[in-house]
Amino acid sequence: MIPAIDIAKKHNIIHTIHEYSHDASSASYGQEASEKLAVSASIVFKTLVVKLDNKELAVAIVPVTCQLNMKLVAKSLKAKKAAMALERSTGYVLGGVSPLGQKKPLITIIDNSAKQFDTIFVSAGRRGLEIELSPQDLLALLNAQYAHISQNS
Repeated sequence: MIPAIDIAKKHNIIHTIHEYSHDASSASYGQEASEKLAVSASIVFKTLVVKLDNKELAVAIVPVTCQLNMKLVAKSLKAKKAAMALERSTGYVLGGVSPLGQKKPLITIIDNSAKQFDTIFVSAGRRGLEIELSPQDLLALLNAQYAHISQNS
């Protein structure tokens, strides 16, 4: 099984797994998920790993319709700067990074916009596989916090 799904099951979290045929030529993994699953892109969230100025890694979860604002994520994590990290610390591949079941739990921030939805979609751990769950359950599973960390594309 896939670690993200195992965690949801282990904690008895209500969730739904959605699978679709991933197209390797797709320009945006999140947009592809939205289109192939026929759901609004506003409820599909991407998982990004950032490196803070103290060299600590963190996870930022934002809608695929937005960009991560580095100043806002740094501020929310009480750091001076944040930058995208090209780290393999998650154990997942680009386009399939799940916030759940990472090799090492990282500090996690979920964009405030998730609170408005009953459920959101995040990667379940590989391209073409999404897990739909309540943002509150995701917050609890990750011991995460909400913050305004996105900006419109």
